[in-house]
Amino acid sequence: MIKPYLMFNKECNEAFKWYQKAFDGQIISIQKYGDMPPSPDFPIAESDKELVLHAELKITETGSILGSDYKRDLQGSDMVCISVELDSEERAKNAWNVLKDGGTIHNDLEPTFFAKLHGSVRDKFGITWMFTVS
Repeated sequence: MIKPYLMFNKECNEAFKWYQKAFDGQIISIQKYGDMPPSPDFPIAESDKELVLHAELKITETGSILGSDYKRDLQGSDMVCISVELDSEERAKNAWNVLKDGGTIHNDLEPTFFAKLHGSVRDKFGITWMFTVS
């Protein structure tokens, strides 16, 4: 499944409430950074615990948008990426290996607390792809 993923500068919660109003949508989920299991590899400042780690808003019968707050200021095209949800680790790794060639890895494709694999990469054309294998 492919969905647009919107990245915010500490405004995701406000934006998703606004989009919910605009589309008479349904907020499917909002997870905060403070909801994550503690990890020394990914420390969360107390001031960031209420920021949105992941949100999903259903805006049409078959369409949703995803979003989160990011830890650095984003501008323009950095604020939108393509989220690809796959059921095959092999397909994800194949696509990942092609797209990272000449690109920039934001987060390595690796197991996380919420997925078998997850990672993001900006390809050589400037498009950011986010992969999740459930």
